[in-house]
Amino acid sequence: MKRILILGAGILGVHTAWFLRQRGFEVTVVDRQPGPALETSFANGAQISVSQSDPWASPHAPFKVLKWLGQEDAPLLFRLRADPNQWRWGLRFLYECLPSRTEYNTLQAMRLAEYSRRTLQAMRRETGIQYDHSEAGIMMIHADPKSFADAAQAAQLLTRNGERRDVLAVADAVKIEPALAHTAPTLAGAIYAPHDEGGDAYKFTAALAALAAERGVEFRYGVAIHRLERAGGAISGVVVNDGNGDTTLTADAYVVALGSYSQPMLRAVGVDALMYPAKGYSATIPLASGSKLPAPRGSITDDEKKVVFTTLGDRLRIAGTAEMTGFSTDLNMVRCEALTRRAKHHFPDLCQWERVEYWTGLRPATPSNLPIIGRSSLSNLYLNTGHGTLGWTEGPGSGRALADIIAGEVPEVDFAFLNAPARKIAVSAAPSNA
Repeated sequence: MKRILILGAGILGVHTAWFLRQRGFEVTVVDRQPGPALETSFANGAQISVSQSDPWASPHAPFKVLKWLGQEDAPLLFRLRADPNQWRWGLRFLYECLPSRTEYNTLQAMRLAEYSRRTLQAMRRETGIQYDHSEAGIMMIHADPKSFADAAQAAQLLTRNGERRDVLAVADAVKIEPALAHTAPTLAGAIYAPHDEGGDAYKFTAALAALAAERGVEFRYGVAIHRLERAGGAISGVVVNDGNGDTTLTADAYVVALGSYSQPMLRAVGVDALMYPAKGYSATIPLASGSKLPAPRGSITDDEKKVVFTTLGDRLRIAGTAEMTGFSTDLNMVRCEALTRRAKHHFPDLCQWERVEYWTGLRPATPSNLPIIGRSSLSNLYLNTGHGTLGWTEGPGSGRALADIIAGEVPEVDFAFLNAPARKIAVSAAPSNA
């Protein structure tokens, strides 16, 4: 039986372990945290957002980034540093802003995301995991008429390729999502994606890890991962420390699923995986009793501020913003309070505002927003990282596809995997809807 060692017990690591174990592999997962899914996506925006596969890199992005420089509460904030990797990332980002690259990256992300959504739905039926999920779609609201017109135009690309996006007048949006009634007079229109979903990524991943452990996956928590060791064209082991001194773990193949920390780990063994930490923020607040308006049925994305609102049981999750500032995980209260301020703008009496819990996490962003999945240049080293803001959206499908690749098979989804087995039959660019 082939032994697989997975580094990282987040969404990507746990899903990869699940599907590898289903195929009969002997799997061990190592993570420095005391449990699964406690870093990158622990308190994320809770969206399964196939409809938001549009990358950050677009023809309009450079102008927006320049406009936002120095704005402490800007949706995307670059803090320029004397960091060669940040500058290299930024230059590649500019290339990915070309119209042809934007369209290619959008369709690639959409195919993987749609495949992943179907994978999650199948897993939900199989496992019965409860994770405060909703199937009421995602409503993308626009206050600026030009922004709304641009979004309606952009929606056509995904619609032509099989992913439904409905362009709605404000009155029609409120009929679908009554929680918007208060803010409706400030809106220009909305784009609705009825097939998208919401749900607590941490709850699902933690429950899946528990099931995987019952089925034979070994999870080793509280283990610091120091470095990969290379011998020729392969990895020979991983040096770790569980508090009792350094030791070397060995396996037949290795999977790096360490989020933003993948890049420095891989660089040390000569594997270039260009990504940069995008620091995201969230606020989780209990719902108040007696609110005049209902909580959102599905999830809502405020396009102007790039903030999402998702109801998770008796809580509202507010998430957004991206701060390119290295590996700092310190909370910036200006950016935190921008989230709750926007929530109060839309839903003034919905939550117990004084009970807010803020969180921040580093999302591994590639310049194209496309994740890095597949076999590296080293024969027994595989990657599942670089998902940026779409780790929850793309995670189940990414884990399933990588398990296929490790087993020597071709994944069902037409995506640019690294060194995947040759595709014998072309797959249409238009995925079927779930």
